[in-house]
This record gives sequence, C-alpha cells and structure tokens, in this order.
Amino acid sequence: MPNSLSLSFSLSLFSLTNTIKHTAFPPPPPPPSSMAQIALTSSATLVSFKGGAKRGAKLSWDTPRLRASRIGTNLWLLNKSGGSGSKGYGLVGSDGIYRGNRGVVKVSDGQAAPLSDSYFWAAANNKANSEPSDQDPSTKMKGTSRFFTIGLVAAWYSSNIGVLLLNKYLLSNYGFKYPIFLTMCHMTACSLLSYVAIAWMKMVPMQTIRSRVQFFKIAALSLVFCVSVVFGNISLRFLPVSFNQAIGATTPFFTAVFAYIMTLKREAWLTYVTLIPVVTGVIIASGGEPSFHLFGFIICIAATAARALKSVLQGILLSSEGEKLNSMNLLLYMAPIAVVFLLPATLIMEENVVGITLALARDDHKIIWYLLFNSSLAYFVNLTNFLVTKHTSALTLQVLGNAKGAVAVVVSILIFRNPVSVTGMLGYSLTVMGVILYSEAKKRSK
Repeated sequence: MPNSLSLSFSLSLFSLTNTIKHTAFPPPPPPPSSMAQIALTSSATLVSFKGGAKRGAKLSWDTPRLRASRIGTNLWLLNKSGGSGSKGYGLVGSDGIYRGNRGVVKVSDGQAAPLSDSYFWAAANNKANSEPSDQDPSTKMKGTSRFFTIGLVAAWYSSNIGVLLLNKYLLSNYGFKYPIFLTMCHMTACSLLSYVAIAWMKMVPMQTIRSRVQFFKIAALSLVFCVSVVFGNISLRFLPVSFNQAIGATTPFFTAVFAYIMTLKREAWLTYVTLIPVVTGVIIASGGEPSFHLFGFIICIAATAARALKSVLQGILLSSEGEKLNSMNLLLYMAPIAVVFLLPATLIMEENVVGITLALARDDHKIIWYLLFNSSLAYFVNLTNFLVTKHTSALTLQVLGNAKGAVAVVVSILIFRNPVSVTGMLGYSLTVMGVILYSEAKKRSK
C-alpha cells in the first residue's frame, strides 16, 4: 500500500478519534456533590410519562397516582401508588427539569427531551430508606451507551461502503448497465421502508406536509437528489471507486460556491484557503489516475455538485420552523417523488429495462437478490446516518464521512484490484487533508 494512502487513512483516523472523544462519548458528569445543587425540592410537580421514560414521550399531570419517597439529601424515589414500579415517573421542578431514577430530561411544550443519559438515580430494591449510590452515574450504563454508539457507526460504515461497492459490482463487473433503474429500485425501497419505520414502528414521530408550497419545495429537492444519485451511479460504470471517492471529497468546495452564489453567505478567509488543497488534490489525482475516463469524470463532478446543491437548497427552502423536517421524514416524502421522476426516465432512456432484468433473472436468480439487498442497503444508509447523527453530532458524522472515504478506497482496491499510482494517492491524500482542515476551520468560525 502506498505511503500516501497510509497518510490519508491516518489523518482521517486521528480526526475521527479526536472528534468521537469529545462528541460521541461525553466527559464524565460532575460528582454527586455537585448533583445536589440541581436536585429536587419538595415543591416539585409530579408528572408521569405516557409510553415510558423515553425521548419524545408525552407528559401528563398525574399527581394522585404517584408518591415520592426521600432516599437521600434532596434525592427522591418515584413510585406509582400501590406499586413498586418507577419507570416513566419523575418530578419536575420550577426550572422545568424532570429528575427521577430514570435520568434527567427537560420538559418543554408537553414533550420530554433528554439533557443527559449519564445521570442515573436509583434505590436498592426500590426501598424508601435506601441510600443513593456513590457510583452514580452507572459505569455499566456508560459502557452500554459507548458500545451502542460504536455499533451504530459500524452499521453506518458497513451499509454505506457496502452499497457503494455493490453498485460498482452491478454496474461495472456484473454488467447490469442500467443506473437509472437501479436508482429507482433504491428509491422504491426507501419509500416502503421509510413508511414502515415511521408509520408502523414509530421510530420517529411522523411530520406532515402543511402546504402546497412546502410540497413543491420537497419535490425540487427530490429532483436534485435524483440527479446526484443517478449521476453518481453512472460514474461508477466508468471510474474506479477510489477515484470516485476522491472526486466526491470535493463536496465542501461546491457547497461553499453554491452558498455564496445563492445566499451571498461569506465564510472566513481561512475556510476558503482550506479549499485550495481540496481542489488541488483532485487535479493531481486526475493526472495520476491510470483508469481515468473523461465522461465518467465529468459525470462524477456533476453528481458531487448536485449533492452540494441539494444541501444548500435544503437550508434555503426548508428554513422556517414550520417547514423543517428531520431526515427520516424528508426521505419519506422525497423517495416516492423520486420514483415518479425516475420511472419515465428509465423507461425512455433505458429501453426495455424491465424485460432485460426479467430475462437476466431467468438465467441467474442472483440478480434479483442483488437488487433487493442493494436497495435495502440504500435505505439503511439513510437510517444509520440519521441514528449516528442523533446519538453523536453532525460534526462527528462529517469526520466519520471523511474517514469512510479512506476506508472505502482501501476496501475497493483490495476487492476490485484496480491499478493505483503514487501520484493519484498523493492527490487523494491532499484532498482528504484539505477536507479535514476545512472541517476544523468551519468549527472555529462558529
């Protein structure tokens, strides 16, 4: 493996480790002595959770059914009257903070949102005379949270890199030369699985489209989204994954350009300086790429620009509080609109694609399983992306994305054995370094 690739991977890994250290795994909470400063008082209001103590659970006033037992200095154990169960119950003080033996949450507009998963009050065997533990917050709880976050990141990496490599295999190695139809399969799966996750499994509350104007805004985003995904898949027919990822890493450059053109938003001068190695690295990588293909290169640049344009447009079109949608709900509405755009496109531009796919399936049943698995992975990319952001932060996701690009390059070279050059890997390393510097500059400017 070239030294430049090792350098790129090390830079991404260092940035990833540093960010997760400060974001994904927060520092330990204050000792019990400082907890007492925010502890409960006798004037707190009793409430209960409808649906248990969880994020977004509805609150209802339920004083007669609850009783509070003091278990220590300013610490309380909450129980249902006549029972020992305490899950889902707590006290809300004048500061609007819910405190109980299941954590700490902030009460606002009838919703409960976690402040920290670290605090954990409990009494042994739920006895009123129990003393609070000196080991709060629970080490076991922190360890479980850490392993859960690592599991989410691993799932996001696996689905993200998996769908990329499988797209490359289908469109290039297997010979399934229908990128628009493949994208339509992805969007169909995203439509169905999004509905199952939100409407049936209640993973997130369903948000509704409130106006025709909002619908047209989402449709515009969906069109740009279709272009970026289709063009990205087309480029995989002509370019190796390693070069595709190098071009894709220039997204911050196009985001800064579109943000300036469309909103006249100017970044700090240092932010623009960090974009120089991003672009320079791709130019160097292009000159040293043994498998360079001009059409594939142009299409990949267009896909990267469209991806950046969607990001900027989303910030402009869905900026008001009444129109903002979380990424899961946005996918729920964008995916079926994308299918409507893609269906006529694939029927016109990829003639008889359905008949050819059925003929392929008769000769090789694996193509059906490839398409089903690949389409499901496309949805899980979005799902795990949402969950990783929810349980870490957008900054962590950005750094993870940079590291993911380096991992995808290494894995693709090992699997597809595409030739690489020292010049190409030096260019890619320079681009990754520029993206990392760009992320740091953006963070400092905020």
